Amino acid sequence: IAKEIVSWFDKQNIDVLLVACNTTNSIALDVIKNNLNIPVYGLIDSVSLMVEDERVGVLATPSTVKSNAYTKAILDFNPKAFVLEQACPEFVSNIEVDDINLDKLRTFAIEYLTPLLKAEVESIILGCSHYPLIIPLLSELIPSKVNLIDPAVALSFKLESFLGAKTIHPLKRESLTNSKFYVTSDPNKFAIRSRNWLNIFPEVVLVSLRNKACVS
Repeated sequence: IAKEIVSWFDKQNIDVLLVACNTTNSIALDVIKNNLNIPVYGLIDSVSLMVEDERVGVLATPSTVKSNAYTKAILDFNPKAFVLEQACPEFVSNIEVDDINLDKLRTFAIEYLTPLLKAEVESIILGCSHYPLIIPLLSELIPSKVNLIDPAVALSFKLESFLGAKTIHPLKRESLTNSKFYVTSDPNKFAIRSRNWLNIFPEVVLVSLRNKACVS
């Protein structure tokens, strides 16, 4: 799948690629980098450079946790760190629904946070791009001294540095309204959720990665 995505992007004449999916970062980043001749920035490597605490928890998808990618990246930067990764199999499907059930999500969040809090972690990395959408809920369930870290923030710093080097004005939130989004399924639902989550109304185009025509 990653190779198909890269093949499509390679035809779009882009200057830089951000891999904004933790699971793809953890198991297919090498495929992406090996098939593109432009800068490729990932979430996991970006955020590992910003982790200052010694005891770190990670909430992530089962695939990301199984890869141990966060543990490896953080230990490469700080060999003395303690890292505990917690799989959250129910988060994504329950966050993606149109009408989020906060009580149900709270039950799952308590289950997933318990091992991390028992381990007395000082910071918790949100190792899936869906999880920042429930930061208010997670903040209710952890001590105020525990930091919640969004890897997308670290990734945005890398993009800002790249854009600065290219003498291009950094992207602003309002510019997303005029951006074009390509999705591999259900463009109408994507547009609706973009409005609900980000308060933007983007142009959304359906792409078939396995179709030579690419855009249907």
